[in-house]
Amino acid sequence: MGVKQAIKSMDAFPRAEEHLLQKTQSGALVSIVGLVIMATLFLHELRYYLTTYTVHQMSVDLKRGETLPIHINMTFPSLPCDVLSVDAIDMSGKHEVDLDTNIWKLRLNSQGHIIGTEYLSDLVEKEHSHKHDDKEKHDTEENLHNLGFDKDAENMIKKVKEAIQNGEGCRVYGVLDVQRVAGNFHISVHGLNIYVAQMIFGGATHVNVSHMIHDLSFGPKYPGIHNPLDGTERVLHDASGTFKYYIKIVPTEYKDISKEVLPTNQFSVTEYFSPMNEFDRTWPAVYFLYDLSPITVTIREERRSFLHFITRLCAVLGGTFAVTGMLDRWMFRILEAVSKPNARTMLR
Repeated sequence: MGVKQAIKSMDAFPRAEEHLLQKTQSGALVSIVGLVIMATLFLHELRYYLTTYTVHQMSVDLKRGETLPIHINMTFPSLPCDVLSVDAIDMSGKHEVDLDTNIWKLRLNSQGHIIGTEYLSDLVEKEHSHKHDDKEKHDTEENLHNLGFDKDAENMIKKVKEAIQNGEGCRVYGVLDVQRVAGNFHISVHGLNIYVAQMIFGGATHVNVSHMIHDLSFGPKYPGIHNPLDGTERVLHDASGTFKYYIKIVPTEYKDISKEVLPTNQFSVTEYFSPMNEFDRTWPAVYFLYDLSPITVTIREERRSFLHFITRLCAVLGGTFAVTGMLDRWMFRILEAVSKPNARTMLR
């Protein structure tokens, strides 16, 4: 008996007799409000526990020998597909494009609707030079004549001029796989022979490289990623020039809750526009000059522990129960103090 009594004396929740308990309307109101609050807080804590959060870590990038995927999706509303070319140049100065790279060009009418497609593949390595002296001009004209290219060039010029008059544009999209070294890729009319381009446009100042970037990324997308160039529009009116986007690529690994790793890249960008004048010997283009950061960012998706959930749940529910209990006692005493003087007045 002594042991049982000792255990009973440690009871922190003693029970009162049923006839000693008094139930009131104010107590019922406080209880209902408290239950609603506790149910709301419980659902909030449950949602907080079930949602994941991300942890960012940085480390030195140790990857070597891998390729860098460049996803392109752009529209040029003022240039036909026949004159556009996509080139990728690395820091060695050579035009290096994987032969398996797929680039598609969609012909667009003046309203932006698709009217045809053109497929580009098996791009060969070549070096670009924007300076041409008199000897190069003479050699080029001689080569065109020897190859019988004059007629083909004339037909192409006629076709492109007609497309420009009809307001034809072009949508360029696809994937470039380049080496993981600094370089650039650009979309321009540099693929044209300089004399053909001169006959089509009448000079570099008449080449309108207005463009819309629907998507530009350097790898697959993960939840929460933001590509700063998506949705960018640059429209020129009665002007011409070269757009340059300077891109800093940050290698990224995203680990989801199931521990699967998604290698990709984030990037930041600044841009510069160089207007064209009649004395420039270059032709307008849209350049994307990129460099890679030596730091890799690892993003881990994690879920909060169950013990953390229980701790927070006990804190909010216990706090609500304590506060409603105090509120009930205060209301009972206030109502009792107000009702007693009224009862004495009625007895008199």
